[in-house]
Amino acid sequence: MKTNKKKIINDPVFGFITIQSELIFDLIEHPYFQRLRRIKQLGLSCIVFPGANHTRFEHAIGAVYLMRSAIADLRIKGVKITDDELEAATVAILLHDIGHGPFSHALEYSIVEGLVHERISVLLMEDLNQQFDGRLTKAIQIFKNEYPKKFLHQLVASQLDVDRLDYLRRDSFFTGVTEGVVGSDRIIRMLNVRNDELVVEAKGIYSIEKFLIARRLMYWQVYLHKTVLSAEFLLVNVLKRAKELAMTGVPVFATPSLSVFLENKISLEHFQNGDTFMGRSLLSVFASLEDDDVIASIKQWQYHSDPILSYLAGCLINRKLFRIKLQNSKFKESQVAALKEKVEKKFGVSGRELEYFLVQDSITNNAYITDDNKINILQKNGKICEINQASDINLSGLSHTVRKYFVCYPKELDIR
Repeated sequence: MKTNKKKIINDPVFGFITIQSELIFDLIEHPYFQRLRRIKQLGLSCIVFPGANHTRFEHAIGAVYLMRSAIADLRIKGVKITDDELEAATVAILLHDIGHGPFSHALEYSIVEGLVHERISVLLMEDLNQQFDGRLTKAIQIFKNEYPKKFLHQLVASQLDVDRLDYLRRDSFFTGVTEGVVGSDRIIRMLNVRNDELVVEAKGIYSIEKFLIARRLMYWQVYLHKTVLSAEFLLVNVLKRAKELAMTGVPVFATPSLSVFLENKISLEHFQNGDTFMGRSLLSVFASLEDDDVIASIKQWQYHSDPILSYLAGCLINRKLFRIKLQNSKFKESQVAALKEKVEKKFGVSGRELEYFLVQDSITNNAYITDDNKINILQKNGKICEINQASDINLSGLSHTVRKYFVCYPKELDIR
């Protein structure tokens, strides 16, 4: 009995999305991809925005819809894209986030050394390519920008790709932050190709301006929201403390998959070398690591005998987040010293352990980077110029890197 693989998905952002390829259907059904249902797109942002519980699964499906829409419009304009290239580009965008771990950025800063989710995505895609008898080869080339038609890679990863077009609209929808709404349909219909580069037709310039402004606002209002930052850095410290204890032989409850990363010094090289743990490849262990592994473990850690781990875990689980202060300049050494003194007195810690209670760092935001990967505008006379030159408003502020400094500390200190 043959399975019907031409399914329709009802997406809250784009409506009905049709799965038009059997390969796409089979990849969606694969455990590697199904895992994305259990990894939130915005990590701990739901602590601030209660509706932000959407996952990387639905983001990837939305990006597939936009990729097919973009290629359909480019074909209408005479851009030569074969059916094989259409499917390969669709596979590349479908799997572009497959290497994300739970709370991936926190994971990268805490329990795995040098882990870059894009590299893990490639390793998982290569593994899938073997399972699917080489049918993903062209998709991997597009993903890695090794395919002759460079504009296909730009649709997957650039400063104006379908990944960003989806996550801005989707994150805006689920957080309720309307400033992030972008005209993705309009932008896609204004795309074209010249000299193997993706360009935007001149009549779409206002939509691009709106896109860049929306991206800047979403970073400040959602992705870099100060309370979200506080929660994420608290998570980093929880995982760091758990790993520090586990590496010294102190029993720390964790799911089997998470235990591998807590009890061993793992780096990207271990993935590349095909190392095995618990009789499974490290890549397979990683592919079974989900948000619930982390949350279930942290829930138990709040009762751990180690006072630092139990305190930090309890703060995160019960939303007793650290206070966070942001400013445009570095904090004075005298301010930091005063904070350290109060932390030492309140919690009886010093040295490295003090760092679990006092976080100093900085964040940056620039909506548009003026490097080789520019957003180019196709003018009516056929000439191509970069968005900053084509726009009649000053966009230089969007390409300027804004840096803010912050410090996090327990609210019990009651520091004004």
